[in-house]
Amino acid sequence: MNEIINNMMTRRSCRSYNDKAVPEDILNQILEAGKYAASGKGLQSAVMVVVRDKDTIKELSKLNAAVMGTGIDPFYGANTIVIVFADSTVNTWIEDGSLVMGNLMNAAHSLGVESCWIHRAREVFDSAEGKVYMKKWGLDEKYRGIGNCILGYSDAPAAEAKPRKNDFVIFD
Repeated sequence: MNEIINNMMTRRSCRSYNDKAVPEDILNQILEAGKYAASGKGLQSAVMVVVRDKDTIKELSKLNAAVMGTGIDPFYGANTIVIVFADSTVNTWIEDGSLVMGNLMNAAHSLGVESCWIHRAREVFDSAEGKVYMKKWGLDEKYRGIGNCILGYSDAPAAEAKPRKNDFVIFD
């Protein structure tokens, strides 16, 4: 089977991370793949913010958990978060950011790094607290959160793929 297709078929979301940091050179390769995601009209409306500071991750985790109404760590102990934003004035902003998220997760898997898409970036960064972070990162209010791509190394075995549903593909 083609290596790229195999990579896409074997990637799983990881929800339990150890403390091992993603090496800088590996992280840069993952980010480079994110840069090359397809985008509507090639406008590249998405941007990525990499967060590795433990205190910032803790605070963002609390904000994300508050949206869910829980106290659990929605980042599952991951020590690298790539937050994907996109320019909401571009009509394909959601799709553009989603494609970046997919590239990040597939690239991470191909390099032996675990990942998971954590939702609620939009709600967190639409909040007053979230807007403070956005301002710090140089993002104005036209940018909206798409997702949080958590990265790291698992402290648990990878999950098995669920069987694919029978009616996934319909031929006319």
